[in-house]
Amino acid sequence: MDDDKIDELLERAENLKFDDKFEDAIAVCEELLGEDPQCVEAMEEIGDNYISLHKFTKAEKALLHAVKIDPKSANAAYLLGFLYSCRRQFTESIDFLEKADELKPNHSEILRCLGWSVAMAGDRAKGIILLERARALEPDDTFVLTDLGVCYLNAKNIEKALPIFRRVLEIDPDNEKARDCLLVVEEYAGKMKK
Repeated sequence: MDDDKIDELLERAENLKFDDKFEDAIAVCEELLGEDPQCVEAMEEIGDNYISLHKFTKAEKALLHAVKIDPKSANAAYLLGFLYSCRRQFTESIDFLEKADELKPNHSEILRCLGWSVAMAGDRAKGIILLERARALEPDDTFVLTDLGVCYLNAKNIEKALPIFRRVLEIDPDNEKARDCLLVVEEYAGKMKK
């Protein structure tokens, strides 16, 4: 299969994923793997789509295979780190996300996930530093801001959490998680004033 055909199929799979047609995207990638079993990008797409379907075991299998074929795949390492974070396996998550960060430094999404996993693993201060680095790269990314706000909230740093959640709601007024967190922060701030 030539490179143009591979790119065409990968783009089709990506578009299907964005339309929440995860099973269809997987089928396209499996078709591609039938022609090119070493196509790391197809395995990454399969893993990513299985994550979206919450089929974590299948996602893990595809992504570990991708890393085996290409140990320098930052995307496969990132996706594995994200997957393990979803499973609350933070040690494994951190290992893969640090590898992804090493392969693709200063990528806001990698830093966001790494910061979250580090904070959830118990090193809140280091997690916040990593999330602040992600925010410096993408100051209006609502995922970065929400994770950072939650970490500040968990640290009971209301002065930092409050403006972050307000900013998320300026960017995305329908963000329910930020709205819920803002209510908690405002309630906590009210109790502190009393």
